[in-house]
Amino acid sequence: MSALPREGDVRRRMSAALAAGWWRALGAAGLDRQRWRRLPRTTRRAVKAVAWVGIGLLLVGFLGVWKSSALAIAAIVLLLVVPNWRRVTFRGKPIGRFVVPVAVLALAATYPIYASSNGAVSASMPQLPIFGTFPQMSTMVGMAVFVMMALGLNFVVGYAGLLDLGYVAFYAMGSYTAGWFASSQFANQDAFFGAIGVTPGLTGFHFSIWLVLIMAGIATAVIGVLIGLPTLRLRGDYLAIVTLGFGEIMPQIARNGDNLFGTGFNLTNGTGGITPIDPPGFGNWLHHHVGLPANYLTLGVNADRAFFWTALILVLITVFTSARLRDSRLGRAWIAIREDEVAAAAMGIPLMRTKTWAYATGAFFGGVAGAYYAAYNSGAFPDQFFFNISVFILCMVILGGMGNIWGVIFGACFLEYLDLEGLNNVGAWLNGHFGPGGSVVQIWHKALDVPLYEFGIYGVIIVVVMLFRPQGLIPSSRRAAEFEEGVHDQPLYDAAA
Repeated sequence: MSALPREGDVRRRMSAALAAGWWRALGAAGLDRQRWRRLPRTTRRAVKAVAWVGIGLLLVGFLGVWKSSALAIAAIVLLLVVPNWRRVTFRGKPIGRFVVPVAVLALAATYPIYASSNGAVSASMPQLPIFGTFPQMSTMVGMAVFVMMALGLNFVVGYAGLLDLGYVAFYAMGSYTAGWFASSQFANQDAFFGAIGVTPGLTGFHFSIWLVLIMAGIATAVIGVLIGLPTLRLRGDYLAIVTLGFGEIMPQIARNGDNLFGTGFNLTNGTGGITPIDPPGFGNWLHHHVGLPANYLTLGVNADRAFFWTALILVLITVFTSARLRDSRLGRAWIAIREDEVAAAAMGIPLMRTKTWAYATGAFFGGVAGAYYAAYNSGAFPDQFFFNISVFILCMVILGGMGNIWGVIFGACFLEYLDLEGLNNVGAWLNGHFGPGGSVVQIWHKALDVPLYEFGIYGVIIVVVMLFRPQGLIPSSRRAAEFEEGVHDQPLYDAAA
């Protein structure tokens, strides 16, 4: 029988485990031991204080309802597993790199079950510090859609290094494709193919929304190629300005397309938009034999759950495609063009064809996301396609880390949550603590409307990230190495033997 470990041994093991976790967290943030020790002592103390306060607030919030919240249990398991997740094996094969993605996917897939009650946030869920309640299901749907669009833009900006300021054009094209082929916009036509929720006597094109998603992706990819062919011969600022121009053309067509070029042809229904758009669904046969929902809109309060789970599947397809293309021959060609276009051309990479593939691939997923969001909103409206949406999606890619899938996902989720719900919650917290009748101290006497300053807040976030973390919050290993070590060639005469 082995002796029980002494108290000093237990304390030393716990200290060693905490130290290992601390260095792993710093490594994930791009700071090795040498860089950490070169920082000023006051900076290191401030970082440690913020880290411990954050961990304490999370534990207080989660442990309060751990018996009834699967999220808390999963978070505690992650805290125990993550420090050694790379050592996890299954039948002798290392599977550690899949532990965190699978855990995050499990949390996301089960979120509507344990966090949602009739479409709202469950009362048993803990309150987040400052941000208040967890996101509602409608917010989660928006976050998933913008993750798709950010990953699509990542093909162009993150992989190929092409600055695109007109990505909203692909979003608009996808939305209006859904409006054209899943509504009564063209009343003179009468075509039906697998549509759900279409009443007898309804005219127009009514195709199955699943077919419309593919049609929207293909149509948007073709538009991406047509836009790319005359513009991708340019570089840098010139390319950005031309894509900005195309990004302004599409919203103008959407707003003034009810009398296209003075011909009287109603393409987009102008400022009124195209509504209603047919809902997603699988029909009565699959509903009775497989259990899939026949019509999402007939689910009532559970409709947002179905929309979110479908959006999550689309996100997984986008992530899988992005990861496979990144590691393919085409993906390596994109990265070569991003690093040095002249050297890539000298090595035999066809620049125009490779850039066009990046543009078409990004446009495809932007179109699919736009079509799905139009089906969720039951309409395509021109006020959704302003230039600031292009900048907003670009900020998601930059904030998370250009070229890194997980960084882009984080950036998209964080900024879209702030846009839809987070800033309102932060404003309510600030007014409740420091505004009229503040519970802590009253600093201002008029309620502060934080969402009015949303783009200023996003600008401050991007400026701070660019100053202190230019590679993004979760950069790819290649990009982190570029910022850490540089990409300059070492002269042969100065090389040590």
